[in-house]
Amino acid sequence: MENTQNIFTGKTVEEAVETALAALGIKKEDAQITVVDEGKKGIFGIGGSKAKVKVENRATDGERAVKFIDGLFDILKINAVSEIVSDGEKVEIDVKTTNSHQVIGHHGEVLDAIQTIAGAVANIGNDDYKKVVVDCENYRESRRNTLTSLAEKLAKKAVEKGKKYRLEPMNPYERRIIHSALAGREDVKTVSEGDEPNRYVVIIPSNMRTFERRPRGDRRYSDRERTSFRGDRKFSPDRRGGRDRDRSSAPRSPRPPKAKREIRFGTFLGNSGAGKSEENDQD
Repeated sequence: MENTQNIFTGKTVEEAVETALAALGIKKEDAQITVVDEGKKGIFGIGGSKAKVKVENRATDGERAVKFIDGLFDILKINAVSEIVSDGEKVEIDVKTTNSHQVIGHHGEVLDAIQTIAGAVANIGNDDYKKVVVDCENYRESRRNTLTSLAEKLAKKAVEKGKKYRLEPMNPYERRIIHSALAGREDVKTVSEGDEPNRYVVIIPSNMRTFERRPRGDRRYSDRERTSFRGDRKFSPDRRGGRDRDRSSAPRSPRPPKAKREIRFGTFLGNSGAGKSEENDQD
């Protein structure tokens, strides 16, 4: 049997694995096993070869996630390194960098994307999903405090003015922060509206005012009843022309028909006035 760079041999693959586990002192479920050569039987013991396997300690969920994140930073040319803070029932990873904006992004969009993919990598082969949190320079706590303060401020404003307030679109994690911050209050309630990725939280006060419009026919005075006064004469709006019309005066006599304009022709020479006719000169 040989042991070179965690490569073990045996007559069969099963025998090689058992030899490796005994030598490393680990259980099979904690081992990463790679079959290098399945081996083959020879004829009368001639021409055969042994099976070869490579056995290593299986990386933890957190270690797989950290390896992925560091590889991603190398591809993106980001000067950053990640380290495991907790690797138990919940995996927590902290990122150290010289340029936090590249890692965090606008409102944590880049950091959220890294966390989502790292969570998928960490849970490869797991029956139960394990939560993975990726943070950078305590951004998560800082953002939580900011959103909590914003929620309380808008809730107070909503109660004072009796109107609801809509927040900007947020991811599910940040919306839960808003809901949680105001969950214990009786003077307001929160609901999520809209569709992803533009789903947002609405803060609704319990004393919200309802503004009702009067029906179009429910006016104090109709157009016919509304009047105005100019001296001692009574006027009312004239719908047709938009002007006040004296209804108390006698009806106007019809206008005489306009006389037809006589069309005369003169002599026109070019664009100068030298060639105007006498008729044009009289106008």
